[in-house]
Amino acid sequence: MRRYRNTKIVATLGPSSRTKRQIRSMIKAGVDVFRLNFSHGSHEDHRSRFNAIRQLEKELDWPVAIMADLQGPKLRIGVFEKDEVELIVGSSFVLDLKEAAGSGRRVQLPHQEIFDAAVVGMDLLLDDGKIRLRVQNATENSIETKVITGGTLSNRKGVNVPGVTLGLSSLSEKDREDLEFALSLGFDWIALSFVQRPRDVAEARELISGRASVLIKLEKPAAIEHLDELVKMSDAVMVARGDLGVELPPEKVPGIQKRIVKLCRHWGKPVVVATQMLDSMVHAPAPTRAEASDVATAVYDSADAVMLSAETAAGEFPLESVDMMNRIILEVEGDEAHQDLIEESHETPEPTVSDAITLAARQVAQTVSASCIITYTTSGSTTLRAARERPSVPILCVTSSIATARRLGMAWGVHSVHIEEEERFSAVVKRALDVSKSQGFAEQGDQIVITAGVPMGKPGSTNVLRIERVP
Repeated sequence: MRRYRNTKIVATLGPSSRTKRQIRSMIKAGVDVFRLNFSHGSHEDHRSRFNAIRQLEKELDWPVAIMADLQGPKLRIGVFEKDEVELIVGSSFVLDLKEAAGSGRRVQLPHQEIFDAAVVGMDLLLDDGKIRLRVQNATENSIETKVITGGTLSNRKGVNVPGVTLGLSSLSEKDREDLEFALSLGFDWIALSFVQRPRDVAEARELISGRASVLIKLEKPAAIEHLDELVKMSDAVMVARGDLGVELPPEKVPGIQKRIVKLCRHWGKPVVVATQMLDSMVHAPAPTRAEASDVATAVYDSADAVMLSAETAAGEFPLESVDMMNRIILEVEGDEAHQDLIEESHETPEPTVSDAITLAARQVAQTVSASCIITYTTSGSTTLRAARERPSVPILCVTSSIATARRLGMAWGVHSVHIEEEERFSAVVKRALDVSKSQGFAEQGDQIVITAGVPMGKPGSTNVLRIERVP
C-alpha cells in the first residue's frame, strides 16, 4: 500500500468513526494521521480507538501516527435554569462567580482570570463569536455587560477575550491527567491547545520529556506575536483557524495562515491546516466549491497536511470526506501551476553538511530522473530536511525506529518503512534497493538517490549521498 500524493491527511475519530472496520476503511481511503480529541470522550473510548489503530497498523503493515489533542484551558460559562436564554441587543447581562444556575439576566463565569483582566469597554465573545458582550462595569467577582450582538446562549458555551493575554496555565488539571494517559499508551503526537507564550511549550515539553512529539495549535492572537520562537520550539504546528477566526477579524486569517505555513517550511517543521475545511460534508455527501478551494489553497501553499474534524468525528459522511480530500489533493498536485510554485519556493539551506546533502539529493534526483529519494534515518531529521526541499520525486524513509516511521506520517511527501537496524552502509544500500522495489517506488533499471549518515545510528549526521541503479 502506498500513497500517490505528497500532502498528508489528518482525520479526527469520534462517534461516526469508532469501529475497527470504519478506521480500516479510512486508512485505505487515505488517512495518514488519526487525531483523538480529548475535549470529548472518555479514556476508555480513546484507549479502544488507539488499540484498533495499532492492530490495523500491524495487519496492513503500514505505520500510522496517532495524535492526542489536549483540550487546553478552554473558557466556558456555567449552566442555565432552562438550559438556554435569549439575549436581546442593548440589554444588560451579568457574568459572575456564583455557582447558581443562570437566567436571562446573569450566568456563572468560573474563571477568575477574566475578572482580573476585565476593563470597561472590553468585548467578550461567546459561542464562537456568535454573541458579543461589552463590559460596562467590572469588579473582582462580577462583570456587567451590554449585549452588542444577541442570540440564543446555552449551557457551557465557550468564551473568548480578544486582544488579551490571560494569566492561564497552558495545561489544566484535566490536561495533565489526559497527557499522562496518552503517554502511557504511546501516542506519537501531543497537540497543545491555546498556546500563547513560549513558556507554555516549555512547560509541556518538560512533562512530555521526549516520550512523544509536540504539535502546537496556533489559535490565539497572542501566539502570533511569538510566532518565530514558538515554531522553533515545536515539532509541528497546526493552523487552528476556528478560535483564531473568532478573536481576529476573519479577513486577517488567510494571510496569517500563509505566513505560518511559510515560516514552518523555513524551519522544516510539518504544518497542518485545520478547521472547517469540508464542513458542509458533516451533513452533505459533497462539499461546497468554496470548501474545495480552501483545501486546494492549503495544498498550493505547500502545507504538509490538511485536517478533517467534525467531518469524520461526528459527520454523516466520514469516509466520503476522506475520499473527497484525497481527490482534491491529487488534482492540485497534478496541476502544473502547483509544480511551478513548488519549484520556485525552495528554502535557502543552512551552511551545514546535512543541509548540503539534502539539497544536493533533490537536485541530483531531478537531473538523473531518479524514481525516488531514500533517506536512512534514526531520528527522522534527515527525512524532514529532505521534505523541506519539496523534491519532485517521492521520499522513502527507511528507519529502524517505529516511532520515527509513525511520526513522519505528518511530513510532506514522506513514505515510511520500518526495518531492522543495519550497522553497515553497504547493507543499507541493499535494503534501500529492495524496499524501493517492494514498495512500488522503483522498477528494475531505475535509478534511486540514497542519503544516510556514517557512522550509522548517529542522529543528524547526514553526510553521504549515493546514486544506485535498481537491479
